[in-house]
Amino acid sequence: MILYGLSLVGVAVFAASGALAASRKSFDLIGVIAIAVVTAIGGGTLRDLLLDRHPIFWIRDPSYLWVILASAALTTLYVRSRRPPRGALLVADALGLALFTISGAQVAEERDLSGVVIVLMGTLTGVAGGVLRDVLSRDVPLLFGPSDTLYATAAIAGATLYLLVEDLGLARTPAVLLGMAVVAGVRLAAITWQLRLPGTRVAEEEAR
Repeated sequence: MILYGLSLVGVAVFAASGALAASRKSFDLIGVIAIAVVTAIGGGTLRDLLLDRHPIFWIRDPSYLWVILASAALTTLYVRSRRPPRGALLVADALGLALFTISGAQVAEERDLSGVVIVLMGTLTGVAGGVLRDVLSRDVPLLFGPSDTLYATAAIAGATLYLLVEDLGLARTPAVLLGMAVVAGVRLAAITWQLRLPGTRVAEEEAR
């Protein structure tokens, strides 16, 4: 029940972030809905395909699609009458990242997979939708851009801590809440203080 509730909330939050991104690009209604759908279910769809989990979660339970449509509609109505708060997309994305990362890790955990695969599946669930959103919106994905501020890193840290504290005997519910708090906390702290991993750069060839 906790897993299902997290998934619905995560879908709603990611759909809102997708609708916000599409609205800022002045997409039409179909475009807004398409971006919201891809953002909300893209990561979970890839996870289910890789885990050979059929039917895919939103096909098995169309409630996810209704939640996406409702979230996208409410977000669109809101931004038509009011300017969204500065940083609203990043905050919504951070919350969605936290919810989807831990719910994705739980899905993989039910398959009795190794810890590293569980963390990978949780991270994929959390970040893939945002990557697809940015690509379709013609933006450099937050995950890869030069301004990336600990996006996948936050998901990895939260999923890893979730598994560790659960292995140490902490009950699942507080472990879930702690994992989500770490993901959202690391991501929001990175945004606030511009924390990022060192970048790579190819040395320029010397002029001949």
